[in-house]
Amino acid sequence: MSHGEVFPHGVTRPRARWRVLAALLAACGVATATQTRAESLGGDPPWPLAEAPPESARRTNLDRVEIRGHYDNAVGTSDAASQGLIEAELLKSRPALRPAEVLEFVPGMIVTQHSGDGKANQYFLRGFNLDHGTDFATTVNGVPVNLPSHAHGQGYSDLNFLIPELVEQIKYRKGPYFASVGDFGAAGSADIRYVERLDRPFAQLTWGNYGYRRGVFAGSTQSASGVTWLGAVEAVTSDGPWTVAEGLRRNNVVISARDGSQARGWSLNLMGYEARWTATDQIPQRLIERGNGAGGIFGRFDSLDPSDGGSTSRYSLGGEWHRSTETESSQLSAYWMRYRLGLYSNFTYFLDRPASGDQFGQLDDRTVLGATARHAFQHRFLGLLARSEIGAQLRQDSITLALLDTQGRQAITRIRDDQISQSLLSLYGQTMLEMSESLRGVFGLRADRFDASVDSRTLAVNSGSAQANKLSPKFSLILGPFSKTEWFFNFGHGIHSNDARGATIQVSPRTGTPVERVPGLVTARGSEIGVRSEAIEGLQTSLAIWRLTLDSELVYLGDAGETEPQAASRRSGIEWNNRWRPRSWLWVDADLAWTRARFASGDRIPNALDRVGSLALSAREIGPWNASLQWRYLGSGALVEDNSVRALPSVTVNVRFSRRADEWLGAGTSISLDAFNLGNRRVNDIQYYYASRLPGEANAVADRHLHPAEPRSLRLTLRKRF
Repeated sequence: MSHGEVFPHGVTRPRARWRVLAALLAACGVATATQTRAESLGGDPPWPLAEAPPESARRTNLDRVEIRGHYDNAVGTSDAASQGLIEAELLKSRPALRPAEVLEFVPGMIVTQHSGDGKANQYFLRGFNLDHGTDFATTVNGVPVNLPSHAHGQGYSDLNFLIPELVEQIKYRKGPYFASVGDFGAAGSADIRYVERLDRPFAQLTWGNYGYRRGVFAGSTQSASGVTWLGAVEAVTSDGPWTVAEGLRRNNVVISARDGSQARGWSLNLMGYEARWTATDQIPQRLIERGNGAGGIFGRFDSLDPSDGGSTSRYSLGGEWHRSTETESSQLSAYWMRYRLGLYSNFTYFLDRPASGDQFGQLDDRTVLGATARHAFQHRFLGLLARSEIGAQLRQDSITLALLDTQGRQAITRIRDDQISQSLLSLYGQTMLEMSESLRGVFGLRADRFDASVDSRTLAVNSGSAQANKLSPKFSLILGPFSKTEWFFNFGHGIHSNDARGATIQVSPRTGTPVERVPGLVTARGSEIGVRSEAIEGLQTSLAIWRLTLDSELVYLGDAGETEPQAASRRSGIEWNNRWRPRSWLWVDADLAWTRARFASGDRIPNALDRVGSLALSAREIGPWNASLQWRYLGSGALVEDNSVRALPSVTVNVRFSRRADEWLGAGTSISLDAFNLGNRRVNDIQYYYASRLPGEANAVADRHLHPAEPRSLRLTLRKRF
């Protein structure tokens, strides 16, 4: 929802900084280096070199905790306590109500929804209501998901095209400490990678209540020339628990081709996705409490505007080439994306237009081109062993956007109609130095150049161009391991691009009043102290104390077509993550996060959650059985700056039972039963506090507006491997 989109505000830097960057890179001859162990990542080069384990870790004999096929966050595998790798086996062990919930395996991340299931999810992390993805950078097979200058909100990140069964691993990072991570990475990032091949093809069918049906088929083969081909198709239908049936129709296809080895090879990935749906948006608490004013009772799952909803499509083609030796590696990648969205929403009902209602439409039609080049190498620097990487990234978005006042998805007034050309060119460098067997440092620098041109077809005064440059230094210090324990200190600047329309705007498209422009690029400053330990047998535990400051918060009002600046902000918190294997068949994952989010004035930041938590038990291969149970806590938080209205906390429990059914249905067959919200709790996925107006009300009423979590639902899955 546009009401909750928050991002930083800063001041652009002079072009002289580009000369400083060039001088530093030339003097040092260095660039981005190691972040995690190549064996853990299992990805294409240059990871085997650029993210290899430090010599200190290789020379030290550690009895590693075996959490293989689960998480791989062992001592010696990362450069921050809040960095890690999620393996496919863990993703298979727990149920996911929606595709984007795979990100809930990132410790401290919560994923919800405030509208129809074809729309991007809501994300919460480190005191941010990330809304639909702002400040958390996500890629799938190297193609970025976040969309700048989006019709609904900056950094819009729709992961509904994801097929969870194909995910091989998720590499996540938190904080702006990594030079290879750029736009939208202030709170963190996740790189999602699909499998390259399947041991055996499979077909999977799922039946659930509320009209949920899903089918997936995937398989791979190798041609006579040695090329490995993989294909997958998915189809989903669902009506949900809503009084107005959601009517979700989602179709997905993936085709990939790969050839070569870790030393030299290439890959191509084609993905196509389409969806349409009817949405039940958030509703006011007062309506649920008093009924609908016509003698009936308005339920939690009822709708105030049955024409809300939308349709979307996303097609992408990505290619990659790599070459690697014992001392250096190179990688080139490029991608093309074609994306469309038509979204219709009504959050205030009859506040602004009592006769027709307040529904508005947001249209986004874009083509995206991008490329990345990076080279990693081993060398000596001041007599110390070093691993470095230099890289360049380029992204170009050509976008047509429109904002409409609508009724029943039919246009009444065209508020904005813009043609945008936007590019981001980035250079980065980072080097890891091994200062001793127990001390290593990572030093990085990133430069970003933003260029945008806006042609406003409805209000020419809002046309124009904008440019911005940013330098972002990075630094990490890793001490240890001592007694199977490692210590981290991390510091870095991150960037966030603003909506290009906000960088050229002069007057409000609705009121005609003057509006303050915002810079194209802004800065976030983060720091973190952390520790990771395996001192207790069978347990991996990490603790991170972090801080993130923003020059100012910006609220992008997608339904108004403009940006609302607010005060500077500070976020800080503690994260405690644990992976415990008390028995060979039992995994326990426990994650807790406490956050303090304030404006510089001391006021609360609305929609910033104070606490989140998760506790999961996974039992594997107890005879033919597997089972998991997950307790999920979405804490309270201020809904207004003075903390007079707070969100209600939410607790849900999800479970999965699965069994091999070879003796019943033939070899390679399994059955799974998933239960979501097992306790059938009346909790909410999202809560806001703002003014709206209902039929029969003379004036606007400020109220809590909520989107309920779905009631208890069951899904039965039959899977057959051939």
